[in-house]
Amino acid sequence: MTRALYGTCIGVLAWCSPALPQRPSDRDVDALIERSRQKALDYAQSLPDFVATEVIRRFTGSETLNGSWSLADTLTIQLRYFQHKEDHKLMLIDGKPTVQTFDTLEGTVGWGEFGTTLHAVFDPASQTSFHWQGWKNVRKHRASVVGYEVDGPHARYHLGTAADGRTVAADVHYHGVLDIDGETGQVLHLEYLADHIPETLNLQFAGNTVDYALADIGGRQYLLPSRSESEMRSGVNWARNVTEFREYRKFSAESTIDFGTGK
Repeated sequence: MTRALYGTCIGVLAWCSPALPQRPSDRDVDALIERSRQKALDYAQSLPDFVATEVIRRFTGSETLNGSWSLADTLTIQLRYFQHKEDHKLMLIDGKPTVQTFDTLEGTVGWGEFGTTLHAVFDPASQTSFHWQGWKNVRKHRASVVGYEVDGPHARYHLGTAADGRTVAADVHYHGVLDIDGETGQVLHLEYLADHIPETLNLQFAGNTVDYALADIGGRQYLLPSRSESEMRSGVNWARNVTEFREYRKFSAESTIDFGTGK
């Protein structure tokens, strides 16, 4: 039982997409990272209060089953973002109403897509090292692919496991990749993988990805998480979550979402 706190162009050349530009200069790379840093550090504060639906499909797997995955359950959650803080209210489990709370869920859960992780990567206190890797197209946007590493006492990737009534947690080193919009400096895709996981956590692998896309809230467009994936492997037991964020809309004290419960 684990709880996480935390184009290829083929064919004739004439039919290929236009070539992406060559590697930018070191000065241009540094400028892009600084522009992205400012966007990331301001991100959480720039978001309005909103409500959304979060659907988490949780899978279990095993090394003994050749890495195959089976669906364990589907959670439907009312996500409220109010005064720059996330609140999760569990509404349905496998499409059925539940009185169980999000905080008491067993298995793998996580949060931090709304700025916490981005802030940790770009915070100067993290002393993150960045290196440009290449170009790619992300939803019709030209994006710079930038690798990064966070290690030493500055790392703030928090992992926790619980078994037999005992919880063990640690901040671990991590590395990953950012797809950064070349025009706006906004992060369109984020990946992070844990490094040097302490043996006390009994984890062999932990990683996450987050995709960001524009969503309308109150008539304005905001770049918000659209999908995320997380995976953890502990011995022969594996866990994988696929999360979709839907139905963003402006928050009010009376905000509710109809989950078909009749309540």
